[in-house]
Amino acid sequence: MNSMNKPAYAAICTHSPTKPVLIFVSSRRQTRLTALDLIQFAASDEHPRQFLHMPEEALQMILSQVTDHNLRHTLQFGIGLHHAGLNDKDRSLVEELFGNNKIQVLVCTSTLAWGVNLPAHLVIIKGTEYYDGKAKRYVDSPITDILQMMGRAGRPQFDQHGKAVILVHEPKKSFYKKFLYEPFPVESSLREQLHDHMNAEIVSGTIRHMQDAVHYLTWTYLFRRLMVNPAYYGLDDKEPEILNSYLSRLVQSTFEDLEDSGCIKINDGCVESMMLGSIASQYYLSYMTVSMFASNIGPDTSLEVFLHVLSGASEYDEFPVRHNEERYNEALSEKVPYMVDKNRLDDPHVKANLLLQVELPITDYVTDLKSVLDQSIRIIQAMVDICANSGWLSSTFTCMHLLQMVMQGLWFDETSCLWMLPCMTSDLVESLRRRGISNLQQLVDCSKRVLQGIIGSSSVSWINQDLQHFPRIQVKLKLRKSDKDDEKSSILNIKLEKTNSKQKNSRAFAPRFPKVKDEAWWLVLGNVATSELYALKRISFSDHLITNMKLPSSLPTFQGLKLFLVSDCYLGFDREYSIEELI
Repeated sequence: MNSMNKPAYAAICTHSPTKPVLIFVSSRRQTRLTALDLIQFAASDEHPRQFLHMPEEALQMILSQVTDHNLRHTLQFGIGLHHAGLNDKDRSLVEELFGNNKIQVLVCTSTLAWGVNLPAHLVIIKGTEYYDGKAKRYVDSPITDILQMMGRAGRPQFDQHGKAVILVHEPKKSFYKKFLYEPFPVESSLREQLHDHMNAEIVSGTIRHMQDAVHYLTWTYLFRRLMVNPAYYGLDDKEPEILNSYLSRLVQSTFEDLEDSGCIKINDGCVESMMLGSIASQYYLSYMTVSMFASNIGPDTSLEVFLHVLSGASEYDEFPVRHNEERYNEALSEKVPYMVDKNRLDDPHVKANLLLQVELPITDYVTDLKSVLDQSIRIIQAMVDICANSGWLSSTFTCMHLLQMVMQGLWFDETSCLWMLPCMTSDLVESLRRRGISNLQQLVDCSKRVLQGIIGSSSVSWINQDLQHFPRIQVKLKLRKSDKDDEKSSILNIKLEKTNSKQKNSRAFAPRFPKVKDEAWWLVLGNVATSELYALKRISFSDHLITNMKLPSSLPTFQGLKLFLVSDCYLGFDREYSIEELI
């Protein structure tokens, strides 16, 4: 890659000596190395600041606002950096400088081509390969990415034409010349994703028989391309019999894989969805993910195992692991509460596990953590449903607590609940512990007068203000017999009401979580002594809610039966109510 920096500088001098230039590179590290080489080449030509187009006073004012030290250095020479490792403020500043032609050159990763509208007179694509952490080697960039990058060449209202330079290894030169000057057909990728599509259609009831699936495929783009370009899909001919045989084999193998994973059941050509298939469809998860869950989760699964199962989901298969990143991962592995396999530090799933466990030491991982957390919520919710459908009370609670920890960015221990308050300090935590308060629920339930007596009048106002972010819920329960004559079961009526004066919306307070999320709760019927779960209901409400749950009629007595109210985002807000006391 570094050998392309000199040709890139020459291309700038030849095709765009004074107009804006975008240089696309394969990684964040390459943005820095490329910019430094361009600075060196410009200095060799005795024009080190030829790409800078603003006075020194304005430059110094801008540099004082930049937090990334590499960006601060390159901006002095009119060269900007743009990648996901920069914070939002630095990225916005660079975009503004380049858009206003204050800096002439912007070195960036391919994400800029898709996300931000910053055209330039000249676009240089420095290499057509990137490091694939999953394959552990360099692979070709998608053609669509190359086209998108080239499309940034030419500024409307400023240029009559734009220029694009692709720097590529000699063996691939003829391929890209053919690609640039001749149209390429768009082929279908449905085969690689067919299992999850089929599973979703089976769950929805669109496909009930194997022949329904074959008919379904005839309406897809895959079928259109089979008739036009059968050789691409491994067929010698496009006769109807051959196409029908191919589709039948494709459906058969797909159904067999889904059945082996426990997502569907096949009986005499008829197909029906199973619990795992429904959960995969509901949470948009891969069939392989839910199958892996079923194999690794049991009645008393520990938090450590749940973390490994979560990070092992197929949804993290494409999680980016960059070249030589394993040394950062090794440093992270020394700080985590639960060990990871140190022989697989370049594995996407191991990296996801590490990011879920530690506070980040490097800026580059901030965006990666957002990506991990973004996927984690629906994956954990699916694990909760699998545990609940299996009747495992202990594992269900552990999984729910894992979701709470992910939402708050805190480990679940005796004092972690107090740290959900932004104003909390170590001294205040110790003071509260001495007075027997170890969780936030106790503080929320305290009156202002009691709170003032505990922590003093000087601190009570701002702590009370922070406490308004959290819900204070009043629960009323009533047990009644079923209205149906043929049923002997009992119905539990549940009334929930938020009594906060200000907290009347359902927005969750989770400042460490990168996305906005609404509060939700689980109502769980179970017996702790036997670790059995009988029913689960997911609810959400803004100020009040009335609902009910049917109690299991098979139970000879309600002894030990409890209703649990569990938050999906707050630590230490779980409540339990004895059903036996309602009789």
